[in-house]
Amino acid sequence: MKKTLTIIILLITGSLVAQNIDQKLVELGIELPKIPEPLANYVNAVRVDNTIYLSGKGPRKADGTFITGKVGQDMTIKEAQQAARLTGINQLAALKEFIGNLDKVKRIVKVFGMVNCTTDFKQQPAVINGFSDLMVEVFGEKGRHARSAVGMSSLPAGIPVEIEMIVEIEEE
Repeated sequence: MKKTLTIIILLITGSLVAQNIDQKLVELGIELPKIPEPLANYVNAVRVDNTIYLSGKGPRKADGTFITGKVGQDMTIKEAQQAARLTGINQLAALKEFIGNLDKVKRIVKVFGMVNCTTDFKQQPAVINGFSDLMVEVFGEKGRHARSAVGMSSLPAGIPVEIEMIVEIEEE
């Protein structure tokens, strides 16, 4: 009985403790950048009910330039994973700008990762792991998602990865 009561108390108090994603980002040493306005005829995000659809983002550095290169030719898998991680940071910045507070995230639902790679490159999932691992680091189980990782012959501006994301947020 005592063990059951302890478990119930832990479950109740655990659910009452507010998630603090901003603090988690600080612990991870991540600073979210300012997201520029789109240069073309689209928006960074669209909300339908409690689902947020984020436009594809790439590895934009703090100075506004992009990491560029073709995976399997100009960059290694490890370098491409870092580009995918930076893309994840940019997506988190766009999401926060759109919803105001990342603590509203209920779940990262779906990720679509595109890898600019040579025709014989076959490790696209390993590259997109740089993004997926970040989502789990930041959100825990809420960051685990369905995913596609595909190869492309090129991407805009010669970037190595472009990643779209679908997120469910808490009801308001």
